[in-house]
Amino acid sequence: MRPTTSDIAHEAGVSLATVDRVLNDRPGVRAVTVEKVRAAIIRLGYVRDLSAANLARQRTYRLAIVIPESNNEFHQVVRQTLDDCLPTALSERTDIELLPVPAHDPHALVNTLNGLDRANIDGVGLMAPETPLVRDAIRDLKHAGIAVAALVSDLPNTERDFFVGINNVAAGRTAGELLGRFLNSDPSRVLVLASSMQSYDSAERRLGFDSVIAQEFPHITVMPTMESHDEPENIEAMVKRAFTRYTDIRGVYSLSTGNRALSRCISNLHIDDKPYMIAHELTPHTRSALQDGSIDAVITQDLGHIMRSALRILRAKSDAMDIVPSQERIRIEIIMRANLI
Repeated sequence: MRPTTSDIAHEAGVSLATVDRVLNDRPGVRAVTVEKVRAAIIRLGYVRDLSAANLARQRTYRLAIVIPESNNEFHQVVRQTLDDCLPTALSERTDIELLPVPAHDPHALVNTLNGLDRANIDGVGLMAPETPLVRDAIRDLKHAGIAVAALVSDLPNTERDFFVGINNVAAGRTAGELLGRFLNSDPSRVLVLASSMQSYDSAERRLGFDSVIAQEFPHITVMPTMESHDEPENIEAMVKRAFTRYTDIRGVYSLSTGNRALSRCISNLHIDDKPYMIAHELTPHTRSALQDGSIDAVITQDLGHIMRSALRILRAKSDAMDIVPSQERIRIEIIMRANLI
């Protein structure tokens, strides 16, 4: 039989109340008594059933999820996915507060993070660009004992506990391999568009994309990344200017998610030889664009898996428990019209 807290109390010669205080790191127990209880735990091989303990003391996890608020379809899909997770989270004694912040406004993001009630929050998941102010805000959360997970786009130079999302360098390499094969051996150019290169996912995707093109498809010229900040007017102006100046653009790689304006603009140019287009994230628009052929492939990730994983990780980190890395690994998915469901 597995040892119980009663066995620990008997072995250490203390009360059950004292064992409970030691297990939950509560004050009021002398150091020598703490050592006696811990020694008894080791001798008995006691392994705590944290779920049962949390249930017994009516523990509820309090998590905040910070998501950009904009007209960007991907952000809206992320929010809907989080909403879909709420019923299951409640059954797992997890209260989630959704905190939308204006996209491309790091000051608003930092104000939101700094405004969190440190005494009443266990963990924070966030989609954010990495800036010095964001790094400082995450450091302050960690020093307050709050778990932090980066979602979709990593924050590797911060003190965040975990990144939940695909390997974005590998995703960029996948895009490079696909586009290189689509374009065959003819010399050509590839136009690259991003919302902002401050987003680490876009920077990593570009890195992976460039490495594959340079190694395997040297006849392809990759143009400098154009940043649109999700403004349709910017997208239209930059794309028109690029296709007017260069007549050998045969491929388009969209690093981020402003794809509706991009595909509309290319369609309105009435180009005889339509360029191949690779985009990221399956949204209502990219789904319809795959169906009508204006996008050739979408590299995506299971957002439901990301949200469920983030909640598991934040709960585990708030309890100082290990996670199972294989359970939290997010796979890269390639969607084309042939396998669109």
